[in-house]
Amino acid sequence: MKKWMTLTLAMVMAICCLTACGGKKEEAPAQVDVDLSAFYTDVEAECGIPEGYMADLEGEMLEGYYPGLADIAAKQLIAKAPMMSAVVNEMVFMQCETEEDAAAAAKILQDRVTMQAEGGAWYPESMEAWSKGEVIQQGTYVAMVASAEYQSTIVDAFNGLFA
Repeated sequence: MKKWMTLTLAMVMAICCLTACGGKKEEAPAQVDVDLSAFYTDVEAECGIPEGYMADLEGEMLEGYYPGLADIAAKQLIAKAPMMSAVVNEMVFMQCETEEDAAAAAKILQDRVTMQAEGGAWYPESMEAWSKGEVIQQGTYVAMVASAEYQSTIVDAFNGLFA
């Protein structure tokens, strides 16, 4: 009887030890909180973009460039383009309420890149620069970068915010 009791207790202890070693649930990575205005200011400084060269795209101009983008709930929205320039340099940085909203914004922004690359930009050099434009979604954040001079610098800096 003692052997049976000892064996039973040993099995119960083994089971308890094994259940205590169960896998831990991995926590979802914490949502990164990015100040897009500060990020854009850093981009201007790093790329040497002169103050006042890039203008805010708002209202009718925003709707004309990115139809439907203003209808998406945004926590932050920075949309910039030069008003007079032969050099492609257009950027949008947006934080949406949800990842679904961010995906919808990414589609609108990708439509802009595709349209410009396929002839909307008119000039061969501009269309080529637009063909290298990128739309990036990082959770609820979205970026569109089309820059003949600073494309990889800006894209790398944006992606670095979430690394």
